[in-house]
Amino acid sequence: MKKILLFILSLFLLLPPVNAQGEGKKEKKEKSKADSIKTGWNFGGVPVVAYDRDIGFQYGALVNLYNYGNGSRYPMYDHSIYLEYSRTTKGSTITQFRYDSDQLIKGIRTAAEASYYTEQGLDFYGFNGYQSKYNHAFEMDDDTANYISRMFYRQDRRMVRLRAEFSGALPVENLKWFAGVEFYHNKIDTVDLGKLNKGQDENLLPPVQGGLYQKYLDWGIIPANEAAGGMHTLLKAGVIFDTRDNEPNPMRGIWTDAVLIFAPGFLGDKHMTYAKLTITHRQYFTIIPKNLNFAYRLSYQGKLFGDMPSYMMPFVFNSPPNFTRDGLGGKHTIRGVLRDRVVGEGYVYANTELRWKFVHFKLFRQNFHLALSAFLDGGMVVQEYKMNPSDLPADYLINGKQYSKSDFFTDGKDRPHFGTGGGFHIAWNENFIIAVDLGFALRPEDDGEKPGTYIGLNWLF
Repeated sequence: MKKILLFILSLFLLLPPVNAQGEGKKEKKEKSKADSIKTGWNFGGVPVVAYDRDIGFQYGALVNLYNYGNGSRYPMYDHSIYLEYSRTTKGSTITQFRYDSDQLIKGIRTAAEASYYTEQGLDFYGFNGYQSKYNHAFEMDDDTANYISRMFYRQDRRMVRLRAEFSGALPVENLKWFAGVEFYHNKIDTVDLGKLNKGQDENLLPPVQGGLYQKYLDWGIIPANEAAGGMHTLLKAGVIFDTRDNEPNPMRGIWTDAVLIFAPGFLGDKHMTYAKLTITHRQYFTIIPKNLNFAYRLSYQGKLFGDMPSYMMPFVFNSPPNFTRDGLGGKHTIRGVLRDRVVGEGYVYANTELRWKFVHFKLFRQNFHLALSAFLDGGMVVQEYKMNPSDLPADYLINGKQYSKSDFFTDGKDRPHFGTGGGFHIAWNENFIIAVDLGFALRPEDDGEKPGTYIGLNWLF
């Protein structure tokens, strides 16, 4: 709770000062009405003081600039520029630039991104959901009977992502075309335990190198030519149907997209060609105007053909203004479930959320509202990654202890992974939205024995 209060306090410290000059009631009313419509450049800038169960305590700074033009379209903006540099206590770094506008090129929505991510302890739980067992005791150093390493379910990833996307109107009302290109350079490795253990008590150091990711390499589940990552260029095209009344904070409407993603081998260094299809439907229902609504999201994302490398599977694709995320599991897909817990060549997921805006107010000539939410999320693998555990040895020796195949794999298909919980939101001028969510997995195989706490920006969808 202290972290949440510090984050909120830092936001208010950056707001412009109050105008202390006296005003009459009529002048106040007219001024209040005028202040409700924002024009020109406005910003939401705060120190990054956040927490995500999957990546740790986050610190840094971000700025989101919005240009509302003459204000005639408020709360829709003409230009949005997002800048962030932050680090986390679990070894992650985010350096990110994002741009979004439907005015840069008249009649065309333009979105761009240039990001660099480093993660010293990226989650890795295997493939195909529940076919890969998760045993929390393996990473708990106080469980001497079962402990393997606190980094057993982790890997190291350094990723560059460049993205440019465009959309424009089609002759059918509310229907748009979509096209884009997305470039990835992933460098994958086992966790650098020497760096993470620097200054730590020697009795607590992980005694094993590589963890589950190294075991998957040793067992041949992940091919040797994928072990270090690679470069891939994704070409994207599709259609979007959008009737939302407000993009960042919709009360009613539909937002549906179908996108074909093609990764030609000649535009990557591994010469792997594959294609994916993503279909995502979102709908918003007003229950009480301006105050209470219900929203849900349904998505299928699966491989159509080709050879998709294992390190490209844990990505969830969206149409602008949203962008590609890690998943399934975690802050952006199934809250409460461990990030990347549900990974396969194809998957489905769903989110339902009740949103209540219980207070609207003005402060320092800025528009604010506070909101509460309750949610239920779920997802599962529907296209399996071929890992053939039946071909593996029945027993394994790790750190001098004997383990069987059943300690790491199960038979049968994946089944739904569920998370539920609630959230608190602060909206600033309708677009800059601080979100605090608390999620609980419904099964112990998904939650690491503690709830997921997430502090970030914007509604989930």
